[in-house]
Amino acid sequence: MNTVFNMVELRVGGVGDLALLETIMTEAFEPRFGEAWTRGQCLGILAMPGVWLTIAMVDGEAAGFALSRSVADEAELLLLAVRPARRRRGVGAALLRAMMTQARATGAAHVHLEVREGNEAVKLYHATGFAKVGERRNYYRGASGQTFNALTYRRDIAVEQ
Repeated sequence: MNTVFNMVELRVGGVGDLALLETIMTEAFEPRFGEAWTRGQCLGILAMPGVWLTIAMVDGEAAGFALSRSVADEAELLLLAVRPARRRRGVGAALLRAMMTQARATGAAHVHLEVREGNEAVKLYHATGFAKVGERRNYYRGASGQTFNALTYRRDIAVEQ
C-alpha cells in the first residue's frame, strides 16, 4: 500500500530493497560516525517478526527509508535515513509519521529510538514529541575508531498527540 504525505510517496519495502538501503545509507551516514548498518544486519532484522521497512519516494526516486520493529506494546525506530539532497523537505517527518501510524496499528503504545549525539535529526524528534530518556556512552564507533554517544528517546503514541 502506498501513502502520500506532502508529495512524499511511501511504500512498503522488503529484502528486495537491500541494495537501495545500502545506497541511501552510504549517502546519508558519514563513515566517521559508524551509524550505517551492514547488508547482513539489515537482512537479519528484516527476517524477524514485527519488523517493517518503509521507503520514501519523491519524484519517482527513493529519498529515504525507515526501518522499524514492534514487540508487544513497544515499537522502535531502528534506522531513519534521508538522502542529503532531500533533507529538510518533509521526507524524514513523513517517514516518522508513517512509522508511528504503523506502530499504533500493531498495538504499540510507545515508540523508542536512539540517535547519535549531535545528529541534526534530534530537531525532528523533538518537534514530533519525542523526549530524551537516556544516553548510551560511546555507543557508535566510527571508521577511525573514535566513539560517539547515543541519546535515547521515547514518545507515547497510544492516543494521538
